This record gives sequence, C-alpha cells and structure tokens, in this order.
Amino acid sequence: MPTATSVSFREAFLVWLKIGFINFGGPAGQIALMHRLLVDEKQWISETRFLHALNYCMLLPGPEAQQLATYIGWLLHKTWGGIVAGVLFVLPGFVLMTLIAIAYVVYGDLSWMQGLLFGMQAATLAIVIEAVIRVGKKALKHRALYWLAGAAFVAIFAFGVPFPLIILAAAAIGLAGVRWAPAVFLPKAKAGSAGEDEEPIPEHAVPSTSWTLRVLFSGAALWGLPILLLIITLGAQHVFTQEAVFFSKMAVVTFGGAYAVLAYIAQQAVDRYGWLMPGEMVQGLALAETTPGPLIMVLTYVGFLGAYRDPGALPPLLSGVLGAAVSTWVTFVPCFLWIFLGAPYIERLRGNRWLSAALTAITAAVVGVILNLSIWFAIHVLFKQVGVWNQYGLKLPLPALDSIDLPALLLGAAAMLALLRFHVNLLLTLGVCAATGLALKLSGIA
Repeated sequence: MPTATSVSFREAFLVWLKIGFINFGGPAGQIALMHRLLVDEKQWISETRFLHALNYCMLLPGPEAQQLATYIGWLLHKTWGGIVAGVLFVLPGFVLMTLIAIAYVVYGDLSWMQGLLFGMQAATLAIVIEAVIRVGKKALKHRALYWLAGAAFVAIFAFGVPFPLIILAAAAIGLAGVRWAPAVFLPKAKAGSAGEDEEPIPEHAVPSTSWTLRVLFSGAALWGLPILLLIITLGAQHVFTQEAVFFSKMAVVTFGGAYAVLAYIAQQAVDRYGWLMPGEMVQGLALAETTPGPLIMVLTYVGFLGAYRDPGALPPLLSGVLGAAVSTWVTFVPCFLWIFLGAPYIERLRGNRWLSAALTAITAAVVGVILNLSIWFAIHVLFKQVGVWNQYGLKLPLPALDSIDLPALLLGAAAMLALLRFHVNLLLTLGVCAATGLALKLSGIA
C-alpha cells in the first residue's frame, strides 16, 4: 500500500479535482466515491483509517464528506494537502450553484426552468431515500443500532428534540455500551485489538501545543475577522452581515450535515429573514442535489437570493454573487478549523475503545435524523399544502390529502425504481426526470 510520502502532490491534486467534479449524490454517495478511489483503487489509505476518520467527521458540525476529504488530504500532504482537498471538494459545486442561481432569477419565471426544477425535485426525493438506505446499511450493524436510529428519528420528528441533545444521548449510550454491550458498539475488527493499526502516525500528525495554537488563531481570524469587518462597515442589519452571522451559527450547530438542519434553515430563511419565498427552499435542495459538492451548498443558493433581493446600492446580480460567496465562506472555513484542530488528537486516539463505541452510537443516531429529513422532504414535494398538528407535546407535519401532486408522486416513484431497483446512473436519472418535468410543465400537466 502506498504511503503518504509516496503519493505526489500533483497526483493527489488531480484526484481531488476529479472528486470535486463528480461527487454527486449527497454524503452517502460522496463517501462511497472516496472509498472506491482512495481505499480500493489508489490504496492511499487503509479501510481502518478511513472509517476512523469518517466517524470523527460525522461527529463534527458541517458536511462530513467534505471534512473527510480534508482529513485525508491533510494525512497525505500536511496542511496544504488538506486545504486543496477541502477546497476542490466544494469549488466546482459553488461555481455551478451560483450560475444556476443566476439563471433562476433571470429566467425563473419561464416554464422550461420551472419544469426542470419540478423534475429535479421528484428525483431528489429518490436520492434522499436512497441515502437513508445506504447510510443505514453501513452504520447499522446490529439490531440494537436500528432501535437507536429509530429512537433518534422519533425524538427529532415527533418531539422536535434538538439534534445536539440527540448526539449527546447517543454518545452516552455508546460509552455505556463499552461495558454493557461491547458486541453492539465496538467493531469486531477493534474489539480485541485496541491500538493496533497497520499504518504509523505521520510525523506531522502528532499533536502539539504550538500547532494547536497556530490553527486556532488562524482559523478564528479567517472566520471571525470578515464578520467583524461587515458589522463595522455595513452594520448589523445589512443582508451580508445577517447572512454571515446566520450561516456562521449554522456552521456550529449543523451536526449531521444539511439533512439534519434543513427544516430549521428553511424556516429561518423564509419566515424570519424573508430571503426566499415558500417553496424555493425545496427547489434549492433539488438544485444542490444536481450539482457536485455537499448538500449544504444549498446555502450558497439561499445566500445568493437573499442578497439579490436586498442589494442596497449594488447591482442585484453582483450583490447576489457576493452574498453567495459570504455564505459559502463562513460555512466552510470552520470545517477546516475542526479538522486541523482535532485530527492530530483523533489520530492519537485511533483504536481507543471508548471513542469507537461513542462514534458507533452517534452514527446510528444520524441515520434516524436523515430519515427525518427524507420524510419531511417527501411531504413537501408530494403535497401542495402542509399544515402542523400540535397536540400532547407532539409537533407533526399534517399534509392536506386532497392537495397531493400526482405527477410528482409518479415521477418520484419512477426515480426510486430506477435508482433502488435497477441501479440506474444518478446523473442519467436526474437528466430523465428533469426532461420529464419539462415536458409535463410545457404540456400543462404539472
């Protein structure tokens, strides 16, 4: 197996660039892509080390797949390796999402654009459901973990329990499981061999106080200074400042990735700030699924629309592009900070039974949260009117049955059949659904 020193920076750069352009399909697809390229084909990293890094990234706020790329890039080529891997993972998606947002505000009232979005929404429904199945198969290796995922789903879907509390409870269960149920929470490969690993820790991955302080101050400056400058120069109520502050908060609390906080982001962006109109958030998610990069790239779309509709003295399109850039910057800079701060210590803990058990439980809880989003998304795609039933401490979405969108239902079912039964290529499925949506819109059916 190649070592970090035997992989040239140029070779790694080209692979990260390739991944940046083809990492469709949300976190499950992106993680599977990196596993195939980096573990199976290139053999740059072992299975054990890949899963150890993945579990840590799933524990962090933000998009776990992008952070996993940053982690592996850092292991291979130190700080610049992590920066290149992380930036290239999101850069193509940012450019494409911004261009699509521009096209949406310029041509969004035309039938062809509405039809394409309609078709992509239905395909996205199948993609999200497929993500639940993929992640579930990888994470839920024991019946007890299915129960834990189910409990997490009920907590967030029916009772609105905050995701951080679910994570803390899952971690506590995992820690208790080290003593009471090791067969459930400790992977078999590690159960009897804690601390064993075929790969030594690279010299640059050994934690040190000086490294930690440098990363902490550099990350804080890159993250905090732009926000401070916006507040000083434009004021707290300017749309750029509001977006920078809001998306910075999301960068801290988005445990479980975009799936976990989409509903909250939609509510705040639509009802509190008025950046989007009702229904546009769902369209934004569909757009995010059609472009490479993490699903959280939907915030680029939200940031663009918010600034476009409140441009101040700037031309609307320029304001929108700047809003998209500000939103993306404050969303992803913290991702690099979490990796560069924590990865050396996580490398040192590789094989630790307690950490492994906690991360196993957290991963199971995240599956329940992803299931929550899939149902939320399905309801809002398939029904034109959705209310809320709030009784006995429960808060459940209540769709109006007579508002069901039959074309969306049929197209979504066809997309699920294509992806789950016949394993049709993701891009082909999206393209066919978009073309079908266009045809339905132009014919007046949708």
